[in-house]
Amino acid sequence: MADACLFCRIAAGELPAHKLHEDEAIIAFLDLHPVREGHALVIPRAHHVWFEDLPPDLATRITTCAQALARAMKLLYGVPRVGMVYTGIHVPHAHAHVVPMHGIHDITSQAYLADGPDGFSAPPQLPPERMAQVAAQLRAALDQG
Repeated sequence: MADACLFCRIAAGELPAHKLHEDEAIIAFLDLHPVREGHALVIPRAHHVWFEDLPPDLATRITTCAQALARAMKLLYGVPRVGMVYTGIHVPHAHAHVVPMHGIHDITSQAYLADGPDGFSAPPQLPPERMAQVAAQLRAALDQG
């Protein structure tokens, strides 16, 4: 574990997260700065900086979890599609974003686009109580899938 890595600390249970799924290799939780409500991250517990450094079996495990989350998000939010992307903008630990897409910019985000192609603003956080509700709803939808 990289001591300063926020995602390693979440995976180790040192920092709180609204967890959606966890097993011995990966953990999925709500993004603190969601593009849209339900925006989740899927990370490996082991520290890998870049997604291309992930062992293929671990990358497959992340994708399989993201697919389950996508089915849950479609059920919960009634969206036609869910996007998944590895960006690595803020935390140098491989992580997949899984975002219910209500509109065409739900992956790129109007908040990001407003700063222009070379800028970046973090979307606002949801209130903690709403994050807890969203996490509970997604966990329930995961159980239905």
